[in-house]
Amino acid sequence: MEANLATTNLLLGIMAAVGVLEALLLIGLGIVAFVLYRRVTELVADFEKRVAPTMARVHAILDDVKDVTAKVREETDRVDHAIRATMDRVDDTADRVRSNVRAKTSQVVGFVRGLRVVIEGILHLGSRPQPRADRADKVM
Repeated sequence: MEANLATTNLLLGIMAAVGVLEALLLIGLGIVAFVLYRRVTELVADFEKRVAPTMARVHAILDDVKDVTAKVREETDRVDHAIRATMDRVDDTADRVRSNVRAKTSQVVGFVRGLRVVIEGILHLGSRPQPRADRADKVM
């Protein structure tokens, strides 16, 4: 039985040594993790210090772009309104000119048509056959 106890004690000693090594390993990993955490936080803080002015400039540029976009939109709306108003005025003017030209030219066209009828009547007056007497009696 003593041999069994010696073996058991040896195994228990090995297990205790492994437990101590595991504890030391865990403590070492904890220290490494803490050191890495501090380095990463320092890097992030340094990065934020470097990026903060750039981000402020980017935000200022974006605000300027927003203002410029709003002004361009306002000017575009104003120009669009002006163009539409001008087109409406041009259409109204064209309609008035068209109606005035029609009114004045209709008198001239009527006069020319009447003159043509008169000229045709004069030219054909001598060439028209005279109605015969027997035909004149039938018509009346």
